[in-house]
Amino acid sequence: MPDRPTSGEIAIDVRDVVKHYRTPGRGEVQALDRVSVSVGRGQVLGVVGESGCGKSTLARLLTRLERPDSGSVEILGRRIDLAKRGELRELRRGIQLVFQDPYASLDPRQRIGAALAEVLTVHRLPSGDGRVGELLETVGLPPSTAGRYPHQLSGGQRQRIGIARALAVQPQILVLDEPVSALDVSVRAEIINLLVRLRDELGLTFVFISHDLGVVRHLADRIAVMYLGKIVEYGPWDVVSDTPGHPYTRALQTAVPIADPGLDAPPTELVVTGEVPDAANPPSGCRFHPRCPLAEDRCRSVEPLMLPASGRHRLACHVVQSEAATADGTNG
Repeated sequence: MPDRPTSGEIAIDVRDVVKHYRTPGRGEVQALDRVSVSVGRGQVLGVVGESGCGKSTLARLLTRLERPDSGSVEILGRRIDLAKRGELRELRRGIQLVFQDPYASLDPRQRIGAALAEVLTVHRLPSGDGRVGELLETVGLPPSTAGRYPHQLSGGQRQRIGIARALAVQPQILVLDEPVSALDVSVRAEIINLLVRLRDELGLTFVFISHDLGVVRHLADRIAVMYLGKIVEYGPWDVVSDTPGHPYTRALQTAVPIADPGLDAPPTELVVTGEVPDAANPPSGCRFHPRCPLAEDRCRSVEPLMLPASGRHRLACHVVQSEAATADGTNG
């Protein structure tokens, strides 16, 4: 399990979570398989991986849109996975979700002011025009935006509305599920800067989900890399993004565009072939072995454990762990 913050400082504590979906014709899809992660108060955890790795399922479990099959999900000291229906409104005031598609998450027939006021009404909070105007100004929009419809706004403006709606109940945690993937590059930077400001001003805890390692590194304190329902590497953002150990993380790093190759040293290239296997029939052993150019025989039959690489950096890879053990023996 990744290292845990000290007691009293934990905002999110997920332990050995399993979530499978039963689907007609495919059998049981293993979306999450024994996932454990902790996030300290005020920290930003980046969760990175390809489509289908389980990132969005994790987001839905954190916000109790789904329940795990087993394991526990503790939010701000309370088991949200065990909460009864009557307790959910209170618990969800502590943790809010910002969706990937800012247009699909808004009612096209509802003015922005009404959409924000509705959240306040549901949670029995003051919902006057003044409070709606404050929320809009918090995310960098004029109060006049309240009178407009979603189709009258740009993608970046709509995502700001999504963030404002999440902030309406004054949460301590935001789960951001691919919040900039549908936006242009320049608008992405604006939203990232907004999130940095909100984190600093409001003392928020973030879980920032993305498929782009380059985006996550600008915001995260720690990064968890997921592949086919499992965390394969976890550690401080600079270690995971600049000197990754797991072959899959290295492949993700290679895919990050370099703005000026003449100024930046190119990453160590690792060629990965093939597609992500079917989560209804995951490979035995290391789930990455069918695509990994470093795979050995044991990778095909023995599942690697998450072990320390250095400090708070952990990864699950037989080959890298063996190389590290050999190097330590040589140095010793």
